[in-house]
Amino acid sequence: MTITISRRALTVGLAAATLPVAAHADTKALEEAARREGSLTWYVAQVDSETAEIMGRAFTQQYPGVKVSVIRTTGQVAYERLVQDLKNNAPQCDVFSTTDIAHMPALMKRNQLASYVPENAAFIAPAFQGLGEDGFYYPSTSTLMVMIANSAKVKPEEMPKTWTDLLDPRWKGKVALGHPGFSGYVGVWTVAMRKLYGWDYFEKLSKNNPRIGRSGNDPITLLNAGECVVGLGPLGTSLLSADHGNPISVVYPTDGSVLCVGPSAVMASAPHPNAGRLFANWLMSLEFARICVEQRSDSVRAEVPPKAGAKPLGEVKLLRLTTAELAKQVPEVIEQWRDTFI
Repeated sequence: MTITISRRALTVGLAAATLPVAAHADTKALEEAARREGSLTWYVAQVDSETAEIMGRAFTQQYPGVKVSVIRTTGQVAYERLVQDLKNNAPQCDVFSTTDIAHMPALMKRNQLASYVPENAAFIAPAFQGLGEDGFYYPSTSTLMVMIANSAKVKPEEMPKTWTDLLDPRWKGKVALGHPGFSGYVGVWTVAMRKLYGWDYFEKLSKNNPRIGRSGNDPITLLNAGECVVGLGPLGTSLLSADHGNPISVVYPTDGSVLCVGPSAVMASAPHPNAGRLFANWLMSLEFARICVEQRSDSVRAEVPPKAGAKPLGEVKLLRLTTAELAKQVPEVIEQWRDTFI
């Protein structure tokens, strides 16, 4: 995803207990401060619940004494919960990892992101450098939105090849989708499809009576159960499901896979600001990158290539959107979606 964002110099009020961190933090001092705090809360939408818990436990194993409380929901639900916390002056979240990068500029405007430059930010792969806002939020994961099919019910020669193939009447009642009002990644995909084909694409798609869940991962469940046979899915969790022996085939559409970058940030009102900063730094570490790849999420570190079965990004036709496009258009397509898919 190509991100175009103006640099801002925001003054963010930090909690009194926070170490000075406008520049690179002394990681050892940060570790000690994090252990005194003892825990952190992570609002995350970028991976499924099982993967998020694995990640949280891995962090605690590397930094004993700092427990991660994982709150995993869909992207838009996570954001709504975060905003409600802030509105009620009852902050819970220390680190926010979303699937809708447009959430971050909105939080910055409200001075809700802490100023922090993780040491590991310097080692993000060149393809991801600049896909954030230095000193406030950085990409920690990446995935593609691709087509998926139930390989037990769809023959290889019948697999859809383009997004417009989902409009074929033979798939009526058999297409599975997530909902842009809940899933940030589905919101990104919806904006990309509208840009590529216009809203007429969704008017036609609605005539196929698709099954619509909430999470971007819901179509995988529907395909595994045989209730649908084709659909939309995040590459990472789709491949992970296939790794577990489920009949999921991944199709990289010839008209483009939608690149989705998952950014992370420490909240200015973080109850555990030092633990949050230590965790945010870890989200860009080699250790985290290896877990991402093992769990089929894409790494933002060049040193850790994807596992077999996933194509390197350089071999994939990509559909990219700017943060400005997403900030303006995701709310628009959510309303259009609700009007179209009644």
